Amino acid sequence: MPINIISKTALNSLGYGFIQAPYLPKGKDEYYLRNIQNRNGINYRQLDAYEIEVLVRNRNTSDDWNKLLVSDAFNPELVKNCKFYGLVRIGKLEPLCLGFSDLKVPVGLYNSTIISCDFGDNVVIDGVHYLAHYIIGSEVIITNVDEMVTTNHSKFGNGILKEGEDEDVRIWMEICNENTGRKVLPFVGMLPGDAYLWSKYKDDEILQEKFKQLTAKQFKPHRGYYGKIGDRTVIKNTKILKDVWIGSDAYIKGANKLKNLTINSGEEGRTQIGEGCEIVNGIIGYGCRLFYGIKAVRFVMADHSQLKYGARLINSYLGQNATISCCEVLNSLIFPAHEQHHNNSFLCAAVVMGQSNIAAGATIGSNHNSRGADGEVILGRGFWPGLCVSLKHNSKFASFTILSKGDYPAELNIQVPFSLVSNDLSKDQLVVMPGYWFLYNMYALARNAWKYIDRDKRIEKIQHLEYDYLAPDTINEIFTALELLEIATGKAYQHKMHPGKKTSKEEVIAIGKNLLKTGNKIVDQLEILAEGFENSKRKVVYTKVLKAYKVFEELIVFYGIRAMLGLVKQEGITNFDHFIQAMPAKTQRNQWINLGGQLMPESDLLVLRKKINNDKIKSWDEIHGYYETMGTKYAEQKTAHALASLAEHLGINLKKITPEQFNSLLNSVVSTKEWMAKGIYDSKAKDFVNPYRKMVYETTAEMNAVVGKLEDNSFIKEQVTELKRFKREISAIRKAFSK
Repeated sequence: MPINIISKTALNSLGYGFIQAPYLPKGKDEYYLRNIQNRNGINYRQLDAYEIEVLVRNRNTSDDWNKLLVSDAFNPELVKNCKFYGLVRIGKLEPLCLGFSDLKVPVGLYNSTIISCDFGDNVVIDGVHYLAHYIIGSEVIITNVDEMVTTNHSKFGNGILKEGEDEDVRIWMEICNENTGRKVLPFVGMLPGDAYLWSKYKDDEILQEKFKQLTAKQFKPHRGYYGKIGDRTVIKNTKILKDVWIGSDAYIKGANKLKNLTINSGEEGRTQIGEGCEIVNGIIGYGCRLFYGIKAVRFVMADHSQLKYGARLINSYLGQNATISCCEVLNSLIFPAHEQHHNNSFLCAAVVMGQSNIAAGATIGSNHNSRGADGEVILGRGFWPGLCVSLKHNSKFASFTILSKGDYPAELNIQVPFSLVSNDLSKDQLVVMPGYWFLYNMYALARNAWKYIDRDKRIEKIQHLEYDYLAPDTINEIFTALELLEIATGKAYQHKMHPGKKTSKEEVIAIGKNLLKTGNKIVDQLEILAEGFENSKRKVVYTKVLKAYKVFEELIVFYGIRAMLGLVKQEGITNFDHFIQAMPAKTQRNQWINLGGQLMPESDLLVLRKKINNDKIKSWDEIHGYYETMGTKYAEQKTAHALASLAEHLGINLKKITPEQFNSLLNSVVSTKEWMAKGIYDSKAKDFVNPYRKMVYETTAEMNAVVGKLEDNSFIKEQVTELKRFKREISAIRKAFSK
């Protein structure tokens, strides 16, 4: 049977030979990389005889006192009961205490085994049983740690190889699909757009190889890099840290195991790791929080994201400003502003395009309904499943789809945005209500868009994230939805009025469009069926089609006119003639891609891919620069898309708009803004008049004390103010353009 291989080496080798001879450049010693890494500016010297005497008296030992170097402000009285091996360099030690939170400890090195490490000024090292090959900053506190070691082949969570290593030791992050077919290499600074590009375009072999090369180019393959602990970082009561690079001002307490990690922390955001955490093979961004028994393996957490309360994150990318608690997430790519707080939630093999909230008991991962673990789901921006939702892979959802509680028995392809999807067991049919959010839950839709902006804590905003529910991606989906509703309505009408009659697609669309645009009440009497929404033989039924169609039309006009008003303000347009001159002569609505939360025209994404393939872009930094450049163009491109959408929907040339038409459009958007504001108020007011919500309170005063008064709701107040401002803006434009 196999046995443990126990190696035996000479005692005087401990602390030396960190870089083996085959990997040591000619003319370099084993400390050459360490000397490059150590940038603290401290001048170290050898000990004098008195200092050695004090150290020995304080029960310290060293294999060679000449290898223990110190600064001029070194105080040997503050080093007690330590064992030193190899080259150790210690900065200033002063007789004072360092305090952090409730912890207060004396400066110095105590009760520790220290092997070949560098220390900055006024550090606290106490009870570190094995500390090897680390460069530790100033005013760092490390106390009660079992093992803290760096190996000579450390990668600190990056998917790279060191000299002499075989490909099979490389760490891949297997996102989006359990069969590893969409795997990517994690690296420090990886953005959600990077992960999406790499995982999505797997058929582009040149692009895939370029991504691998760019990642390798980011890092040196040399062996012998030391782990680093940044200034003012506090590590206490932690068991194992192995091959971990930690930035400044981090706080780690009570973790079980941290291995092969980069933990970014500093001015951009202080990162904290708490009790019981076991974290292996990953990158943790600035300002992250990981607490209370979480498990993370082969992962990237982008800046200001959180893992809490026993959550498991495995083979997954978690975007900025996202929170996962009490649940399990496997093989997923999650864009920014994701919320998943509840126990038993399971998310597997998914692309989650941001602004989502996964409810308790949701099982987005029953993917083994084929012969292999090859299923995946694509969850559009704003996806929201209800309690105990169960889905089958493969499934795909348009933006802002909400699923009511239920076990969905077949794969789904919901192509209409802002829909409520329900599994009607009594009739054994799937029910889709287009435009649900605008009809019944405007408060949640509007407030969520506001809160994501408010909670975006990023300092370095390389990718411009879109949180507005009316944007190029959702508007394009609305255009698709209008056509789908026209086809379905036309077919339903023909089936009812002329059963068996053959009708061309164009005729069906014309019939449906006429019925919907004229608001014909017969539509409400039709059974309108969706096609291609569920992989089953049962019916998929649309409801509220007439209302949804009208809302979708109003939203396109509102989106377009809002862009017009922005253009008027930006260009300082003061009369109607100048306004007409500012309108584009030609417009064309283009396709857009959600690239990790940043919306980008598909044509510009194609340009990026070609530049990477043709070596015009040669680093991840240059790719990120492209993101930033496109972010600066976004407002202008979004305006162009909005105007093109308006022109297409109205069927007019914007340069030929008459003053009467323009005034009519202004009336329309004021009306839309009014029903939006009213919808926000009404959907929230339901919580205050529903008798089943009120019944737990003895008095209205008690309810107000617990949940607050409706009239005091700050978001509703803000919306009322916004409506008044919008009306004033419209009035000012009317007045100016009438001259």
